[in-house]
Amino acid sequence: MAWVLDLDLDFFVRGLYGPAPLGQRPEAPADAAWEETRFRAFLQGTLGLKREAPTPGRLVETHDGALWLWRELLEQGRLRAPFSVVHVDAHSDLGIGRPGPAFVLEQVLARLPGARVALESYQRDLRLDEANYLLFALAFRWVDRLLCLHSPDSQMDVPREIDRGNALHLSSALSRMLERRNGPEPDIPFARLNGWQPIELPMRFDYVVVAHSPRYLPACADGLLDIVAEYLRPI
Repeated sequence: MAWVLDLDLDFFVRGLYGPAPLGQRPEAPADAAWEETRFRAFLQGTLGLKREAPTPGRLVETHDGALWLWRELLEQGRLRAPFSVVHVDAHSDLGIGRPGPAFVLEQVLARLPGARVALESYQRDLRLDEANYLLFALAFRWVDRLLCLHSPDSQMDVPREIDRGNALHLSSALSRMLERRNGPEPDIPFARLNGWQPIELPMRFDYVVVAHSPRYLPACADGLLDIVAEYLRPI
């Protein structure tokens, strides 16, 4: 069973910022970002990343880039679905706000499971973005377990339509009508953890994706990109 680390740098900022207008950055105090010592301690101690043995991974500009990486790895046979995800972020990225979860629950789930991965089409039609990409991954049946690490300032904004407490379940009236053809949508075990508190994760990660997310990340935190890159073997 593969474990994938899905990390957004806005987790490592005191306060919650953005989204800024396209092409702009949110404003924040100069000392809002984590200090290097604390950041490295989290990468190494909590996440188990090692500079001397980098984990295969990729830096992406916006967090929906994770979907393209995961599709690439699946097509290459380097990753198999379903896989488990540890999502370290100041947001759930499960579809609260525009464009919301309705498109995924009603239209993506209506497709045959094998025909759901149409990333370019969804992005072109402005249905897919960095605020809901993880909901698409669930709809594709790529993810069999989701663990969200949040901060005291985080918005664990899970749509109530899918939140079952200890599990997530994607469903709509149309998808239920099509269960004989598509099969039932799975329950996905789900947990929220305060990542700013001492925790131990029992897994080693097979792959890592790190999102810059500039509309949500104050420029004072940009130096974290160079640091986390030391722990990745680019793929």
